[in-house]
Amino acid sequence: MQILIQAICTKGRSLREAIASDARIGRHDLEVVQQKRPGRPRGWAKLKSTLPDRHGAINLEWDANTSVLISRVVTRGKGRPNLIVGDYIDYLLARHARRIQAINVIPRD
Repeated sequence: MQILIQAICTKGRSLREAIASDARIGRHDLEVVQQKRPGRPRGWAKLKSTLPDRHGAINLEWDANTSVLISRVVTRGKGRPNLIVGDYIDYLLARHARRIQAINVIPRD
């Protein structure tokens, strides 16, 4: 299952880079497990939960032209993404609320 989360933001620095370099992300039970080409326009990052009952991974991309953070939550099999989605949105609002203007959650099968 996939869930697409769009965070529409104000103009400025890449929110993907801000998340990937956030030293306090662990306080929200998330960790950056992979990152490609930091500082480049088409870079990406992958987050996972540090809790055992959270399934799936979160793939992040930043679109600088539209200032939108695109996050895809991907789970395999019967893993339900509701807990990791909740943790991730809680993190976004706790750490980056000043930049975020709207959050869209779009389920995809």
